[in-house]
Amino acid sequence: MKFGIIGNLAKESLYDIVFKLANQLESEKIQFLVQKEIADEIEKRFSKKIESQATLPELLENSDVIVSFGGDGTILSTARLVGERETPILGVNLGKLGFLAEVSPEEIFEFIKKVCKGNYRVEERMVLEASVKGENKKYFALNDIVIDRAGSPRVINIETYINDEYLITYTGDGLIISTPTGSTAYSLASGGPIVAPSSRVITLTPICPHTLTARPVVVPDDSIIKIQIEFHEKDILLTVDGQVEHKVKPPVEITVKKADHKVKLIKRLEVTYFDVLRSKLMWGMDLRIEKNKNGE
Repeated sequence: MKFGIIGNLAKESLYDIVFKLANQLESEKIQFLVQKEIADEIEKRFSKKIESQATLPELLENSDVIVSFGGDGTILSTARLVGERETPILGVNLGKLGFLAEVSPEEIFEFIKKVCKGNYRVEERMVLEASVKGENKKYFALNDIVIDRAGSPRVINIETYINDEYLITYTGDGLIISTPTGSTAYSLASGGPIVAPSSRVITLTPICPHTLTARPVVVPDDSIIKIQIEFHEKDILLTVDGQVEHKVKPPVEITVKKADHKVKLIKRLEVTYFDVLRSKLMWGMDLRIEKNKNGE
């Protein structure tokens, strides 16, 4: 098994951690490749050349597991890089939340050894595919597809159809279409439900709806969601996982559906999704009890 090591190049702690990990992997004779940009910076800082390095395309092509160092945003970008290869991703948290990248730098070497022995599980996560009528490009999201008013002060009217059946016209700032993975991201902040990642559903959550009765809707994952915006004084913004942006001019029709490929995340056997939910989001925690425990 060969591990491809990539990461968020802007994270200052990345290089020291990967340097130490590379030495540990060499000592255990575990095969690995380090992203060339990381290896070059390590050589500058520590005066040691990492021989097992590769360009990003070569690394993606020749790795059995991608070890991604960064925060949840790095996992999202890694998922797009991996794409239809469906290479399993092992996320190492160098950020704040670490909901997707939940393994700490201190745990990563021992966990890699467990992976080599088969002591891990793989979670398959749904991916959304979005397309704009009249354009050839496809957009893929592990978390969500967001359609909003692109900074305009005026609300937009979003006609929404499920399998060509009219659902509702959302009037407000926009609409979040999320996977179960993305249910704990922007959708949650906008009043959407928490959805277990194994659920076969897609959630539609309006952003600041003008009508109080316009609530989030959960539909089966085989649904074809069609969005039509007939008029708006400015461009409409389509955002993929909060990272890729595309402006379109109304009238516009956007189709969102489940993609043909999935994202595979490597997880620890002893930690469940609900463990992460409670620890990362402090879900269900009574702060009054915690204060009493601390004598406050």
